[in-house]
Amino acid sequence: MANERLRALEDVEKEIAMVLQYAGNIVLELSKDKHNASSLDRHLAQFQSSINRVENELGSQIRYLTQVATGQPHEGSTYSARKDCQMALNRAEYAKVKLGELGRTCEVMLEQPGQQGPQG
Repeated sequence: MANERLRALEDVEKEIAMVLQYAGNIVLELSKDKHNASSLDRHLAQFQSSINRVENELGSQIRYLTQVATGQPHEGSTYSARKDCQMALNRAEYAKVKLGELGRTCEVMLEQPGQQGPQG
């Protein structure tokens, strides 16, 4: 799955190069004293088609990354599980620190001479 995503991004990169080439062709045609309307229309259609392909694929990639980042289930990623595990470890470490502090507080209170608890 990851390789497919990378290949798709490589294809987008190639398509962007084509967009630049088509834009260059359009500018070249417009720079002529007498430009060919059919050639200009053809270059413009190619340009627009390529832009649409780039936009669609990048939109798809962004939707996928949004899905991954929000922890929704998706194919082939362990990000959500790793994030959950790390958060659990952080909570366990925090609990350990707080229990240690509580234990030290209890020891200090028990070691103080002359203090008595509530009498009944």
